[in-house]
Amino acid sequence: MHSLHKSSFGIIMLLLALVAIAPGASIVAGLLLMIPAFQMIAGNPAPVFPRRIATRSLPTRHLAAVVQRSIPVLRYLEKVVHPRWHTPLKTTKRLVGTVVVILSTTLVFIPIPLSNVVPALVIALISLAYLEEDGVLLSITLLATVIVMTVTTMGVAVQSLSMQRRSRRIMLLRFLKLVPFTSRRVSVLLIEL
Repeated sequence: MHSLHKSSFGIIMLLLALVAIAPGASIVAGLLLMIPAFQMIAGNPAPVFPRRIATRSLPTRHLAAVVQRSIPVLRYLEKVVHPRWHTPLKTTKRLVGTVVVILSTTLVFIPIPLSNVVPALVIALISLAYLEEDGVLLSITLLATVIVMTVTTMGVAVQSLSMQRRSRRIMLLRFLKLVPFTSRRVSVLLIEL
């Protein structure tokens, strides 16, 4: 683990983002994504792992099989994603860390089914852009982040408003049961409010 360098942030975030696409694992992966993201914001040169994790070895046989299956995908990605629009490393690292923290909060705190897929894909693309130092892809993913956060905020606001309206309606129905109204028309008008 001592040989890790700046690209290890991108690799770790890419792997965790791919795990976060799975519906059941998004909360855990979102929490784990925040760890390297906060380390990037803090300006650490490489990710720091607890000793228990750092001393563990990976089963190379299974890892080699996964790498062999991913080679065609990686070849395609190398054609599409390559270094363009060079950006300053420290600024980019902190910006990427901040954006990943923001997107990870959507993975953790929004319990809408399948709402984890788009933020996790955006984090994966940000990780690829950071790994390959592709400023064009990074700009596109930052724009995608703004769009995702706007849609997420609007979705949460709509859900909150519908819950408020539903609770108001329930309270009004309880009130109508307690107070006898002589006019049926008045109670119907109050329910429609």
